[in-house]
Amino acid sequence: MDEFDLIHRITPKETHQRSLVMGIGDDASVYQPHSHCEEVVCVDTMVEHVHFRFDFSTPFEVGFKALAVNISDIAAMGGTPKYYLVSIAIPPHGDETIVTALYEGMKALADTYHMDLIGGDTVAIRSDFVITVTVIGEVPKGKACYRHSAQAGDIVFVTGELGSSAAGLSLLMNEVESAKAVDSDFFLERHKMPQPHIAAGYICSSFPRVTLNDVSDGLASELNEIAEASRVTIEIEADKLPKHPDLPMLRKDWLEWVLFGGEDFVLTGTIPEADWESFEIQCKKEDIQITRIGQVKGDQAASVILKDNDQQTVLMKKGYNHFKK
Repeated sequence: MDEFDLIHRITPKETHQRSLVMGIGDDASVYQPHSHCEEVVCVDTMVEHVHFRFDFSTPFEVGFKALAVNISDIAAMGGTPKYYLVSIAIPPHGDETIVTALYEGMKALADTYHMDLIGGDTVAIRSDFVITVTVIGEVPKGKACYRHSAQAGDIVFVTGELGSSAAGLSLLMNEVESAKAVDSDFFLERHKMPQPHIAAGYICSSFPRVTLNDVSDGLASELNEIAEASRVTIEIEADKLPKHPDLPMLRKDWLEWVLFGGEDFVLTGTIPEADWESFEIQCKKEDIQITRIGQVKGDQAASVILKDNDQQTVLMKKGYNHFKK
């Protein structure tokens, strides 16, 4: 496979963003940001046999997910994705068919949000694929959703369902107790091709004070990050955590998936109680599932507490961590 031929083939034939001045074809890309917006930039790396396996996912699905996880970070800031760059290290087993399908998977999701591929890098590597994606987005000035603004009395919420991606991975690894009479395809798709919650994040940015995190490492981990940044205690209720009705059929202790499974890429955060009704109405208009799962408490140590009937459990900042086994 020739590097320059690859670059030629992945270079977009047309672009979506009018603010793009120069895309692929020079030493760097140039674009003109809108004066009424702030830029949002994020980057994520996926490594073969750590984040994905080609015997579990097709190259198209891997590419799709590589971009999706970055778009989800933009959603967690209340922003809109505009551009992306891809740096890919290709091993000896990475033939032209695989590499082309990876980029096709990214493009399929990028076209949904009218995003443009504006650069990156291609190199050879001796072992496994390494895919690094950078996404550039925009959020209206002063409207970004951060982790540090939660206050006592705020409502804790989550968009979408929890635990489905972890269930999908367990299905792939044959770790579930039973898959009979279960919508396995639903869970597999949630793991392989997650859908970022851009619309929900954009609605959040329209309110004066909303904290947000995307659920990449697990609900417990994400809420702990908000609690630490805001110096508050967050209480959530086990019976209010949203899940697919088939989830308990796959595992008796399904709550582990919901709290610590991760990679659901829904959004969780806090919003003042006075804004909750309006928030619900706006989400309903856009057909966005929104669930109230708890409340923020003040004047206490930063922590997350799970209330399950009469029991209270402090949830540790546990979830996926690359440097812990």
